[in-house]
Amino acid sequence: MDFDLIQLIVAEEHHGLRLDKFLSLHEKIRTRTRAEFLISSEYVLVNGKSLKPSYSVKLEDAIVIKLPLEKTRTLEPVNIPLDVLFEDRDVIVVNKPAGMVVHPSAGHETNTLVNALLFHTRDLSMRFHEERPGIVHRIDKETSGLLVVAKNDLAHEKLIQQFQSRTVHRIYKAAAFGEFTMPSGRIESHLGRHPSDRKKFASVPNGKWSATNYKVLKSSHNLSYIELKLETGRTHQIRVHMSEKGHPLVGDTLYGFSKKLNSLRPASLQDDIKNLKRFMLHAEQLGFTHPSTQKWLQFEKAWPAEDLQHLENWGLL
Repeated sequence: MDFDLIQLIVAEEHHGLRLDKFLSLHEKIRTRTRAEFLISSEYVLVNGKSLKPSYSVKLEDAIVIKLPLEKTRTLEPVNIPLDVLFEDRDVIVVNKPAGMVVHPSAGHETNTLVNALLFHTRDLSMRFHEERPGIVHRIDKETSGLLVVAKNDLAHEKLIQQFQSRTVHRIYKAAAFGEFTMPSGRIESHLGRHPSDRKKFASVPNGKWSATNYKVLKSSHNLSYIELKLETGRTHQIRVHMSEKGHPLVGDTLYGFSKKLNSLRPASLQDDIKNLKRFMLHAEQLGFTHPSTQKWLQFEKAWPAEDLQHLENWGLL
């Protein structure tokens, strides 16, 4: 990826501003949302160090910004059916199928949720990124389930604020390897890029604080069906927390499930899992305050029928 290198020195008039607020004043950044994205991606160094968005800048601080210059793509509407649970002039709540990427990126130029949304409606917010119209939050390609999409800039801003203040309700269901010693618990760590594998994330000293609450619903054949409630929404959060606890998600080869597969019995169970096209994670519930009416909205969508059949075969339903 190419970058535009920006170098700034904090003047007296900006002394004491939050780092994200200070960056948002720059004409190439403009918004705190964009600034927070750059900071969290470690594209911002203050006196040679990566700091938090809340850091108060000081007189003569030297700030270096690596501004990603992404290749311009022409976003094409694609006639892909959408499972829409709710829609009005401000938001759309959709059920994303497993196997669909949320927005275009290298290697996934089309047939994404964004392409489908552009065919569905012309009203999508451009608040965050021209290549991610309406996208407030994301789930992995293999994860199925609920997402809220913004149809205008004000709705986008209000929804982002709710995610940042952790008032959004998110419940996931998953199938994981092993039987848990405790029926419920809470996992906390600081998540960031894996130190040696850039495709992965891990608990690292300089990562972002994250918390996942889990509850075991049923265990069978050395597998567990679990419910997870997110307090934060870091990249790969559930997958990392479960793997580091010794319970990688069924089918999640990136985070170590393959090493556990041969221990499963009977052999037919191994064969069933080997044929999976995804890891078993589903965003089942999503709740938020409507950005205009201020009414609480909450939605629920069950696993796809094919996945429910897998769970039943494994004795987890």
